[in-house]
Amino acid sequence: MYTPIQSPRLYEQIVEQIETRILGGDLQPGEQLPPERELAEQFGVSRTAVREAIKALREKGLVDILAGRGTFITEPTSQAMRHSFGRILRLSHGDGAGDLVAVRELLEPEIAFLAAQRAGEDHLQAMRKAVKAMDAALESPVQFIEADLDFHLALAEGTGNVLIPFLIDPIVDLLREQRTRIFNVPGGPARGQVHHKRILAAVSSRDAKAARQAMRDHLKQVRDDSSASESEA
Repeated sequence: MYTPIQSPRLYEQIVEQIETRILGGDLQPGEQLPPERELAEQFGVSRTAVREAIKALREKGLVDILAGRGTFITEPTSQAMRHSFGRILRLSHGDGAGDLVAVRELLEPEIAFLAAQRAGEDHLQAMRKAVKAMDAALESPVQFIEADLDFHLALAEGTGNVLIPFLIDPIVDLLREQRTRIFNVPGGPARGQVHHKRILAAVSSRDAKAARQAMRDHLKQVRDDSSASESEA
């Protein structure tokens, strides 16, 4: 059963409750949600609010609406996984930011290592373009962060392994949030750029070991700045 709710934006709380049940395993892929009228009664809201919530859940990739049949929980998709990972960290009682950095420390040094061996000129050009864009956006968080994401995506694609970008994709939204926090730490963007340029130089010179170490150094800076952002919050 669901908890009756009261809020100016009722549908958001409906989405939150259903998403929590999906993440908790109470609702499984292929399982059908109750009819709109029944959900409205359980939540104590209008059918309009339920309809908006179902629409939002579909946009997140968490449900599918089959005409004449009803609303069903979907198999996980990249978009749904993005939302789910974020939700897991927000519900977590642990150090969510630290967990994200730890995952990056497992993946990204080896990504840099492989990219140094395999990246094509198009990947190097994308990395150079991203670094240049970040240099021009040290006072513009949105532009800087998107260029930062482009830099790391170009690295992932430069490995030549088609699965690696798909492994990174579900945490893109979390990376964006992390970079937003770090951007507000004094000197954070400039420190990041020092490391980005070292990574780019190592990859460009095909020095795989140096690229791996440069990425490790960068992620240590990310961890330090992330901790600083938490202490200032």
